Amino acid sequence: MGCNEMKQLRMPSFLHDVFGEKQSMGAIAAILLFGGMLTAALYGAFPEMTNDLPVWRSALAFVLIFDIGSGCIANFTASTSNFYAARKTNRLVFIAIHVHVVLVALLLHADIWYSLGVWAYTTIAALTVNALIGKQSQLVVAGFLLSVGLGGIPMLPGITPYMLIVCELFMLKVLFGFAVDHYGRAIRNFR
Repeated sequence: MGCNEMKQLRMPSFLHDVFGEKQSMGAIAAILLFGGMLTAALYGAFPEMTNDLPVWRSALAFVLIFDIGSGCIANFTASTSNFYAARKTNRLVFIAIHVHVVLVALLLHADIWYSLGVWAYTTIAALTVNALIGKQSQLVVAGFLLSVGLGGIPMLPGITPYMLIVCELFMLKVLFGFAVDHYGRAIRNFR
C-alpha cells in the first residue's frame, strides 16, 4: 500500500506548513526518518563539523539540517504540495524565509560564502519556477535549474563534504521539491 493509499491523518493547523492538511502515517514516518537519518549520518561521517563549537550551536545546526532533510521528502507529498498550490502567498513567504543553508554555514563556520551563493541561486531559481505554476514548462525549467545547481555545487573549490550535501539537499527541497506544483493542483485551480 503506497503513502497515498494509507489512511490520511488530519494535521493540526500549526503543522499545515510542514505536512499539509492531511498526511499518511507512512509519509510522516518517511519524512521524519530521512531527516533524522541524514542528520545522524552527517554527524557520524563528519564529527569534526562540530569541533570547538558550543553545544547550542551544534544543536541548532542539527535542527536545521534535520529540517532541510525532512523537507526534501515532505515537499514531494501530495498533501504539502497541494497545500501550497492553493496558497500562492504562503509559497512566496516560504521561499523568501528559507535561509537555512546560510544559517547552517554560519553556525558551523563552514563555507559561508558558498552557502550565500547557493541560497541566492536557489531563491532566484525557485521564484522563477514558482512564476511558472500553471504552465506545462514548469517542470522542465525546474529540472533544468536544479540540474545546473546540482552540477555546479560539487565544482566549488574546497567545499566541505558535509556542506556540499546540505547545499544540494537545500536546493532540492526549495527549488524542486517546494516550488514545483507536483500534482497539478495549481493548474486545476487556474482553469
